[in-house]
Amino acid sequence: MPHAQHFTMGLWVPYLAFVTAAVGCYVGLCCVQQSRKYLTPAAGVCWLMMAALSIGGVGIWLMHFIGMSGFSVPTSPVRYDLGATLFSVVLAVGATLFGLLISDARLSAARRLPRSVSLTVGGIVMGTAIVLMHYSGMAAIRIRGTIDHDPRMVAVSAAIGIVGSVAAMWMFDVPGKLHVRVASSLLLACGVVALHYTGMVGMSAHVDLDASAPEGMTVPSLLFPAFGIGIVLLAVPIVALLLAPESDRELDDRGQLNDLSRVGKAGTEADQ
Repeated sequence: MPHAQHFTMGLWVPYLAFVTAAVGCYVGLCCVQQSRKYLTPAAGVCWLMMAALSIGGVGIWLMHFIGMSGFSVPTSPVRYDLGATLFSVVLAVGATLFGLLISDARLSAARRLPRSVSLTVGGIVMGTAIVLMHYSGMAAIRIRGTIDHDPRMVAVSAAIGIVGSVAAMWMFDVPGKLHVRVASSLLLACGVVALHYTGMVGMSAHVDLDASAPEGMTVPSLLFPAFGIGIVLLAVPIVALLLAPESDRELDDRGQLNDLSRVGKAGTEADQ
């Protein structure tokens, strides 16, 4: 029963996975901030959808399969079931969107909750999305044998993902600060990568040489189209962010509109 190996392609793989997670999370969190500006509710939801695609599709899902490119099992080929893999990306994006919607101050449900509660619940849901994506992605693995997970490491990895997501959500609630966006993105990326490799440490492969060779897709056959899709998922919100008009109205923590230009003018007149 040989052990699984996680760094067969070198240590550059986890570094690339971290950079991918950080970029996806940063673009997504910028979209979250844009959704809080003076926009119609429908436009705000569109921004949150782009945020979910960036965070869930690139920062979580694509990072996972970049990390899996270093995974191998001696004496057995490694394949991935296409249906389970597609389910994992839908789960990551959908659950991330749900968490972002919960934390949005304009929703009637969130408006009835204290801001601290909506942020915490939204962070928990996003962290759960990371956990579910990782283990549903692991369920897509096919080898000549079986794969088991240590329940203790599953619990530890889940705690890392959820705590990191809640902390990032709280940090990013401070609007308009570049260093806060960067720090929140790095924190969320650290949580995603730490969850991934903690979960991988807790897995074991049991090879049965008499079993038939597994069927499915190889990691390269998954990564090439995934990178193409990831570029599109990032390009769309980046272009939208660059073209978005600067709004001088923001939402406060109760979902009310603050006209910042009017406040600024009033302050100027008062000074005079």
